Amino acid sequence: MKIVKLTGTIELLSGLHIGGGDDTMKIGGIDNGVIKDVNSDKPYIPGSSLKGKMRSLLEWNCRVVGYGDGSPFNSKILSKIPEPDKKEAETLLKLFGDKEGEFGITRINVGDCALSQTSDDMVLSEAKYENVINRQKGTAEHPRQTERVPAGVKFNFDIRIKVLDEEDSEEEFVNMVKKGFELIESDYLGGSGSRGYGRVKFHLSE
Repeated sequence: MKIVKLTGTIELLSGLHIGGGDDTMKIGGIDNGVIKDVNSDKPYIPGSSLKGKMRSLLEWNCRVVGYGDGSPFNSKILSKIPEPDKKEAETLLKLFGDKEGEFGITRINVGDCALSQTSDDMVLSEAKYENVINRQKGTAEHPRQTERVPAGVKFNFDIRIKVLDEEDSEEEFVNMVKKGFELIESDYLGGSGSRGYGRVKFHLSE
């Protein structure tokens, strides 16, 4: 077995919001905070958020969405995939794992993305006011504050890929992860992407 590492930084091109699930009501405070490390109180990007977004976009890119019932793609519905798309679909199943068992355990491990040291002295939080516009009156209603990590902040990513045997292709796995990066750059990471949040740039280490 071989373990391939992909490391680098994620640069925020616009404010990023990944919710922290704080149910505490703070009078006059932020209504919707970002997730933060409990020890350092600094924001981070959960590996699950990055992995989930990457898999979702790759499933669309591999043209396998729509063959199932809305669940993550698995080998049970592989037979429905047209032959030209099947090879890429198999690589997707190998990389992210197959709960039906035909392609085995997940090969990819996406770690939490900690704040880069280059961003330690930057402002790490901004409060953005949002509201709903009354269509008849043209007035703002239901104002709320959403916390974002500002543009310019960087996070470190660390992704490990297991190449288990000769049937696994290191090149295909790495290329698929890189394609996932490209798709996220073209889309967004985190919440409220339709409002311009979460635009990012991946910088791979040499």
